[in-house]
Parts: sequence; structure tokens; C-alpha cells
Amino acid sequence: MTDTATEPSKETSLKGSRGGAAGDSVFSGLALAAGALILLVLAFVAIFLVYESLPALWPEVFSNRDSIESADTFWQYVWPLMAGTLIASVIAIILATPVAVGIALYISHYAPRSIATPVGYVIDLLAAIPSVVFGAWGMTVLAGAMVPIYGWLNEYLGWIPLFSGSPSTTGRTLLTAAVVLAVMILPIITSLCREIFLQTPKLHEEAALALGATRWEMVKMTVFPFARAGIVSSVMLGLGRALGETMAVTLVLSPGIFSWSLLQSGRNATIPSEIALNFPEAFGMRQSELIAAGLMLFIITLAVNMVARWIVSRHKEFSGAN
Repeated sequence: MTDTATEPSKETSLKGSRGGAAGDSVFSGLALAAGALILLVLAFVAIFLVYESLPALWPEVFSNRDSIESADTFWQYVWPLMAGTLIASVIAIILATPVAVGIALYISHYAPRSIATPVGYVIDLLAAIPSVVFGAWGMTVLAGAMVPIYGWLNEYLGWIPLFSGSPSTTGRTLLTAAVVLAVMILPIITSLCREIFLQTPKLHEEAALALGATRWEMVKMTVFPFARAGIVSSVMLGLGRALGETMAVTLVLSPGIFSWSLLQSGRNATIPSEIALNFPEAFGMRQSELIAAGLMLFIITLAVNMVARWIVSRHKEFSGAN
């Protein structure tokens, strides 16, 4: 009786294990296909950009012309756009990162639950606001509010090239665009850092407090070392968003001839705003110029992500959570 009763249960367990193995194989195949699809799409995008950019990169070879329409050479045309894109994105990261890390730390380790929960919801909602809304706010509200600040910066720090020249009376400058970008990427960095801070092993925190550390000393000794790689990843994700932002920068910025001054209108442009403003009416060589500028942005973004992955892999350390 005993052997007969145990045989069905053994058969059922074997069938369950076979079903689990089949499910694992299916899921593994789907995951592999998804990863391969991402690489395939990325490769097609790169091939398209390179192919369409050839007439602008080498006009004498692929278009029977000596130069492009907008400048004597493509690099003379694109480097001011690349500089404007990088300057605005770097300023946005410098402004947003300390504030985002501070907010995330307050939510995760200092604020009571009654405050941390609604503040966390508000941060998540900010990340869902469309970029065109930020751009409209920056153009109508922030630009005018920044004019007195630009006058002060020019008066006392005008000896620095970044704050030299005649300050804008409209506020539609590269610095205003950078502030708008900082506000846009703030929720992204904050949300990621908050989740990373909450994953810090509680045993590490309690051990530091038990040894007599203050809460700030506990944060420095346990939270920041554990979250270092995650903070770098969140900052680089925010930088990638800032590099590719189009509508907000297009609405705020007044494009024109490049200048190192951040306080002058009509002196700077970015690659996304240049493409957004000119691509609908572009054709022929002009279209190739804009696509080639997009190729430069693609390369910059790819390089930023590769550097981020290198930094994360270099500083990834063992902790009680892994």
C-alpha cells in the first residue's frame, strides 16, 4: 500500500520538474531573443545614420561637392552644436546631482514615513511630466526670473568667459536651458538613488550605529559605499536624458552663433534643438547634415554609457546584499 501510494506523488513531482524545465527553456529563449533584438535595432540605427551621413561627412566623394551648405566643412558646422549640447548637459548634471542625492537620502533615511511617502509620490509624478511642459515653463516663467541673476553674474563674475558679454534681457540662454534640464532629470536621479539607498543592508547600518556612529557617519560608512555604483549609474542615466532632450531646449533656447558665454541670447544651440528646428524643411545635403549631427549625438551618448559602465564595474564592491 505504501509503495503504491508514493508512486503517483513521485510521478507528479517529476512532471512538475519537467514542466519547470520547459518553462525555464522558454523564458531563457525569450530573454535571449529580446537581448538580440535590442542589439539588432541598435545596429540598424547606426547603419542608417552612417549611410545617410556620408554625403555630409565626405561631400567631395559622395555628393560631387566640395563642402556642405551650412559651413565650409562639416566639423566647422557641428562642433558648436556638440559644444552647446555638452555644456548644457554638464551644467544640468552639476546642478541636479547634489540636490537629487540629498532628497533621496532624506526620503530614505531621515524623513518619517508620513512625509517620505507623499514626497516619494511627488518625485515619481515629476518624472512623468512631458518635456514640452517643462519647456513652456522655462520659456514663460523661468527665463524672465533669471534675468536679474544674469545681471548679477555679469557684474561680479564678468571676468570669467562663461559670464562675459552683454547679459540677455529675455533670459532665453544656454544657462536657462541647462536649469530646465536639471529640473527634468532631478526626478530620475532622485528615484533611482532612493531605491538604491533603501537596499543598503540593515545589518551594516545597525552595526555602525551600535559602534557609536552618528546617523551622518553611518550614512558615510555604509550607505554611500554600498550605493556608489548605483549613484554613478543614475547620474549617467540622467546625463543621457539631458543629452537627448529636444523640445524643452528648443522652446527655451534662442539659437545662433556659438559663444562661450552662458548669459547671451542667440549665441548657442544644441544638436537636438538644431535637428528639431530644421529637419521638417530639410532635403538633400541639408538633410544629410542634420542626420550627421544626429550621428555625432549618437556617438556621444554611446561613449557616455560606455564610460558609465566602466566606472560602475570598476567601483562595484562586495556588500552584504550581493
